[in-house]
Amino acid sequence: MSRKPWDLAFTAEPEEVGALRRIMRLHLGIWGLRDVSDEAQLCVSELVSNVIRHVGPGTPTTLVVSMNGTHLRIEIHDPDTRALPTLVDADCGSEAGRGMALVNAVADRWGVLLRPDRKVTWCELETGLPSPGGHVEGSGVTRAEALLSLYATAKRPCEVSSSKLGRTTAEEVVVDAITDFLHWLRAHGCDVDEVLDRAQTHFESENACGASSERAGD
Repeated sequence: MSRKPWDLAFTAEPEEVGALRRIMRLHLGIWGLRDVSDEAQLCVSELVSNVIRHVGPGTPTTLVVSMNGTHLRIEIHDPDTRALPTLVDADCGSEAGRGMALVNAVADRWGVLLRPDRKVTWCELETGLPSPGGHVEGSGVTRAEALLSLYATAKRPCEVSSSKLGRTTAEEVVVDAITDFLHWLRAHGCDVDEVLDRAQTHFESENACGASSERAGD
């Protein structure tokens, strides 16, 4: 899976925080990183709120999201090189620094880079990916990977050079497998359309449950 870096320029205002959280959730869904979506949204909220609180509302700010190996990297760029983030005990009475305490609690690491024209506050989250271009292997995906590997070896032995299929070949193998299953269903007197409808309903239901969990975290 290709996870190209992206950035978004915005004006640091309280009303922007919710939109930034939704954008982050959307991109992580596309990247197959829903498992770290809650933590990533929290980090974006606190880093942006830190700019609003200590640099000031209306500050021109940029969100930059990328992969650093198997870690998700979140950066907030702002033009003030003097107002540095501080870390204090989240249980203390002071509001200053509590946002960074939350970031420190959920991120694997964080820091600040000073550039001639800006400050970059960053944090990184462990994604659980096996490789930068891999995916988080849930139980359903793991089973599918095993089946596809076996099916590809039997169906397309000349195209399988390793245990990991290329995306194009994998899609073709999936089509082959679905087609063969449809033949099997018809040969055994099953209603092909009814089975496909049930599979689609099951798939959409699982996705809807995941989306509901994400919305509950807002």
